[in-house]
Amino acid sequence: MSVSGIFDLRLHGGKAPPWLVSRMLKLADGIFQVIYSEFGEVEILRRLSDPIWFQAISNVLGYDWDSSGSTTVTSAVLKHVFNKNNLDIKAAGGKGKRSRSTLDEIDRLCEKNYDVNPEELKYASRLVAKVDNSAIQAGYSIYHHVFFFTKSGKWAVVQQGMNTDLKSARRYHWFSDNVRSFVVEPHSGIIGDKVVKNVMNMVAYESEEARKISVEIASESPSNLRRYLTLIEDSKQTTLTSFIDPSFKSIKRYKIVLEKNINWGALKEAYETKPSNFEQLLAIKGVGPATVKALALVSEIIFDAEVSKRDPIRYSFAFGGKDGVPYPVDRKKMDEAIDFLRFAIERAKIGDKNKIIALRRLSGFMNKSFPQ
Repeated sequence: MSVSGIFDLRLHGGKAPPWLVSRMLKLADGIFQVIYSEFGEVEILRRLSDPIWFQAISNVLGYDWDSSGSTTVTSAVLKHVFNKNNLDIKAAGGKGKRSRSTLDEIDRLCEKNYDVNPEELKYASRLVAKVDNSAIQAGYSIYHHVFFFTKSGKWAVVQQGMNTDLKSARRYHWFSDNVRSFVVEPHSGIIGDKVVKNVMNMVAYESEEARKISVEIASESPSNLRRYLTLIEDSKQTTLTSFIDPSFKSIKRYKIVLEKNINWGALKEAYETKPSNFEQLLAIKGVGPATVKALALVSEIIFDAEVSKRDPIRYSFAFGGKDGVPYPVDRKKMDEAIDFLRFAIERAKIGDKNKIIALRRLSGFMNKSFPQ
């Protein structure tokens, strides 16, 4: 598992102008035709799952370096290019309401173009969203989800969450070939502008015991969870409250808010179906952030299981720079992304003027990533 970096992705309002989108479509079409011809569709998925490469292609196509729109607009452009052309890749989903149509779009695309089982793809799409919205809780709500897939059933996901209080975005990358488990260090990369303290990270290696206990609790009668929460209130312990919300100074206040938001219907279903592992538990409809928090709280305080507070982000170079703060620059990955894209741009049939513009933007990407 390689979590590749951090970029400064600020939340910017407005829409991309039509002249920019039309240019991005033309460039993307030419560049990805070359990549598909030379390396195939699986390599395209692999590249999209690399946060550094995705940011590089976004910059080359012409979007703002540090804007959250570099994710949403670039993904929309790629979706159009892949679904229009015969590159053996299709894409579903998007920003806001479009993200909620992902499953229906997968069905339609598979019916028209692909022999792959759409149920397997839809399962992956749901689990990816569940993990980043519920199993990892750092204050970012998922609002963008694009699911790329091939005829062979391989897939990649680029999704983004926003934290309106911090006015920042965080992007999550997945690639099916890298996923050994949906709930144990599954990402190809996660990028954002801040390393958050006191994250609830239930997909960290060190949260294994908490995952097991959460499944055991969910397999019991929901009344047991209510009783455990009462015991926590009585004990006056505060182990997890700090990372759930620093403003909740007492367990009693926290418990009232938490219990109101728990999906007790989903826990009843878990009790009846008896999930055998954390992935199956997370896949149950209605098991969301509040329910996962409650299970994590009980696992740690009552059963003394570690719940990781480690932010899964690993590297920084947009603001870390040469001093390596807060994390070192991944120059090797940057060089690979630049060389790969330069090769594709030079061979793309996009006209000399557009080639020059794209190559200049690629050079600018490197300069902004490696401040002098």
